[in-house]
Amino acid sequence: MNEKQSGNETARPISDQLEENIRQLEEIFARSADIVFKQWSYGPEMQYKACSVYYESLIQGEVFNYMKASLQDLVTHEVGPGTDILPQDVIAFFEHKGVSEKKAELLEDLEMAVDQITYGNIVIFFNKWNRALVYKSLQIETRQITEPTNESVVQGPRESTVESLHKNIGLLRMRINSPKFKIESLSAGGVTRTHVVCGYIDDAVDPELLAEFKSRMEQIKQVEILETSFVEQLIEDSTWSPFPQHRYTERPDVAVAAMLEGKIAVLVQGTGSILLCPGLFVEFFQSSEDYYQRTIYSTLVRWLRIIAFIIALTLPSIYIALTTYHSELVPTVLLLAIVDTREGIPLPAFFEALLMEFFFELLREAGVRLPKPIGSAVSIVGALVIGEAAITAGIASPIMVVIVALTGIASFAIPQYSIAIALRILRFPLMLCAALMGGFGMMICFLLILLHLCQLRSLGQPYLTPLAPLRIAQLRDVIVRIPLKVLLRIPRKQLHKTGK
Repeated sequence: MNEKQSGNETARPISDQLEENIRQLEEIFARSADIVFKQWSYGPEMQYKACSVYYESLIQGEVFNYMKASLQDLVTHEVGPGTDILPQDVIAFFEHKGVSEKKAELLEDLEMAVDQITYGNIVIFFNKWNRALVYKSLQIETRQITEPTNESVVQGPRESTVESLHKNIGLLRMRINSPKFKIESLSAGGVTRTHVVCGYIDDAVDPELLAEFKSRMEQIKQVEILETSFVEQLIEDSTWSPFPQHRYTERPDVAVAAMLEGKIAVLVQGTGSILLCPGLFVEFFQSSEDYYQRTIYSTLVRWLRIIAFIIALTLPSIYIALTTYHSELVPTVLLLAIVDTREGIPLPAFFEALLMEFFFELLREAGVRLPKPIGSAVSIVGALVIGEAAITAGIASPIMVVIVALTGIASFAIPQYSIAIALRILRFPLMLCAALMGGFGMMICFLLILLHLCQLRSLGQPYLTPLAPLRIAQLRDVIVRIPLKVLLRIPRKQLHKTGK
């Protein structure tokens, strides 16, 4: 422990008078109904005073067990009968780090003691001693480790991160049995003083990348952090880009694999997801199950995701462009079928697609916000009812309903939800360009998107790596997932260093 950890610039030494320490703490924690000042006595005739301070809302169980165990050790090692314990015995025992069942740390600064209390620990003050003892005792009921809800797999580990920072770090430590796995504290300032830590593999991470990350975290040290997404938005390179520049995961195995590739994992107390920095464009098409299945199947599924990405981004725009400007490119039989289904539709293709996309997005959002038991039922039934009603009323054609449905299904096939949000945003400008200038307008929009992707950075790293700049050696895990016996032969750090 040091003064920097407390987040305070000025030190306030602990007084050797117990009453003075209690008075100052009562002023600091005034109007806090769950703060407890438990005064107790020890020594001959119980004449020496001490006080335990803690939040009862953060601690479960008997708090005296901590000091009782330590005093019992002191009795056994130092002075014999418990009634003979003197203040100088307690001071000598803890200052010389006597062996104790309960681990305790010494504090000299009152502000640090306040921080430890707010973090859910027990702090004990003694009369005639200008130090305090702190016992780690945070015990809050949290969600149990279960299967991931957002990254389910057929084959692979079934553990998911939870809202407890210590449990999440333990899940990572269990998979990386090496001292090269580093965990650094990056506690944020402000009122919340949220515990934020970053993890990385010492030999795998790029030192320049790590320095850039720490520099950005230093700039937001005094900002309130409530969730992992706060860190993402505060350190990202381009705030207004629709593309995510960092990845999320709730799977410890994914986080470990990313750190082995040189990524930095960010964990926040109270958040059940891990932020992986930096996030590259090609990584949003990869799933942990790609490495648990055989090469042929993994490669096929990855191609399927790329096709789904293209469909989700362009299918409504292609339909608008073909039916409005380039009908000669459509086979005659298909064109006649489209014309037949659109007979009597009062809206142009663009407004028809815009209306159906709007209803689909509305249903998707309603399905997410509604209670889980009825959310999926409402979204499915609503889509069927609205689609059928729109066709019957002559507002939309059957082929448009099919196109919107295929577009939505394709967006669900992408493993990372954040990149699917980018598709939902970009789909509408593409539709507008297709309605105004047909295929030419779509090409202009594509070029603008490509230019944006080429200049986009994630923690200073090119977003399209290894496609642009081209790094042939790293293409082994982009479009094709080569066999593991080849994939694991060359250390990934060597590939990142050579850039070949």
